[in-house]
Amino acid sequence: MSLLGIDVGTTGCKAVLFSEDGRALGSAYEEYDWSRPQPGWAELDALAVWEKVKRVIRGAAVAGAADPPRALAISSLGEAVVPVSARREVLGPSILNFDMRGEEFLQDLGQRLPSARLYPINGNTLGNHYSLTKLLWTRAHQPTLYERADKFLLWGSFVSFMLGAEPAVDYSLANRTLLFDLERGDWSDELLAEAGIERAKLPRTVPSGTAIGTLAPAVARELGLPAGLTIVSGAHDQCANAVGCGVIEEGLAVYGMGTYICITPVFRTRRPAQAMIERGLNTEHHAVPGAYVTFIYNPGGALVKWFRDTCAAAERDAARAARRDIYAELIAEVPAGPSSVVVLPHFAPTGPPAFIADSAGVLAGLRLETTRGDILKGILEGTAFYLKECVDGLPPTGIRIEEFRATGGGSKSDTWVQLSADIFGRPFVRPAVTEAGALGAALMAGVGCGVFGSFEEGVQAMVRLERTFEPDPARQAQYGRRFALYARLWPLMADYLRELTAAQRG
Repeated sequence: MSLLGIDVGTTGCKAVLFSEDGRALGSAYEEYDWSRPQPGWAELDALAVWEKVKRVIRGAAVAGAADPPRALAISSLGEAVVPVSARREVLGPSILNFDMRGEEFLQDLGQRLPSARLYPINGNTLGNHYSLTKLLWTRAHQPTLYERADKFLLWGSFVSFMLGAEPAVDYSLANRTLLFDLERGDWSDELLAEAGIERAKLPRTVPSGTAIGTLAPAVARELGLPAGLTIVSGAHDQCANAVGCGVIEEGLAVYGMGTYICITPVFRTRRPAQAMIERGLNTEHHAVPGAYVTFIYNPGGALVKWFRDTCAAAERDAARAARRDIYAELIAEVPAGPSSVVVLPHFAPTGPPAFIADSAGVLAGLRLETTRGDILKGILEGTAFYLKECVDGLPPTGIRIEEFRATGGGSKSDTWVQLSADIFGRPFVRPAVTEAGALGAALMAGVGCGVFGSFEEGVQAMVRLERTFEPDPARQAQYGRRFALYARLWPLMADYLRELTAAQRG
């Protein structure tokens, strides 16, 4: 029997059918775009994305005719929720984490839920990128929708629900709402009361790898899947990525190269709250029992997509028609050494430590001889430099990273992975299956249906490592000097960029 992993992201979804030893038997992928109905807004058409999710499942299922799947699970983006009725109707769009709506509630929430109170319960500091402020905005500005919604489901639980499971969300995704109690493994009565959110509006919480239902007969027929297929709770995409590349022990970290470039280190005990808060680091349940993760991230993959769509739209369309990899073609243009362009990657709200939302991106060092490849490499370097600043500040937390595992679409590029190893000065290991989110979801499906007795057993059976990229000492030294230039850019321009952003919004 095979296992089906489904990965639903911000800009695309995929479904991959895996054998029990980790071989991909068939897959399908669909891309989509978020919309911006107003400046500062960003949302997904949940019904349109659901149709694409069904399409990729059907595509992957074709390969399973001879080896039908026994179970499925979903890896998904975090924070964003979908309003649904009890009859499994989609009632509205899904507001994304970088949408500006909800900022109006931060001041009041900050007074009632300061970090010293919120972090011990939830493991997060207050921010507008979490679900809570979006729920408050919906209740205040779309009260009819809020009242009609039976549940607000994070994407992993939404897809499971639409497939036939009862409303349930795993611990890692539940944590992204700011309403979850890490120690109790349930919604926090204290945080729900402070926010005025009814528990009934949220699904029940379960550990990753828990059977939560079976595929509805009508959906099974529509998708070409076996009736009675077990639906298993998955995980937040970064946790699923970690499982799918074997990052389940301390000292290892995922370097996820998708829409967000996200570093996900693993640790077994909760770290000192103050040290974590000072660095803007969250604490979240890993999909693996007894482990935690934190996230260091920025929307670097979205910047690369912006570059593709802005600077290579014609080539993108031609490559798509010819089924060529446009990203590989563009990265082939980057120069051998460090770029002459320094990029401040503030094109969207940043991640830790400061979560800057009132800035803007900068391309510094442009000249008439600057090439398209220079700009792209500057973007790749700038997103890595941003993350390096955060990683360099980890020692007081006790979190250590000895090795990175590169996953996601960007990890297919040798150039990009080697650049990252040179900047961070640590080995980067690429697994045989770089779409680790789907593999991690499939592995969790195997745990939930009894194919594997534990996550460790599943990793041993399904995860294979392909290649190690060691840092080059000469290039590491070059990037050290370049990093020093990068680190001065935001302090020099902060006031100006904030004034410019305010003018743009005004």
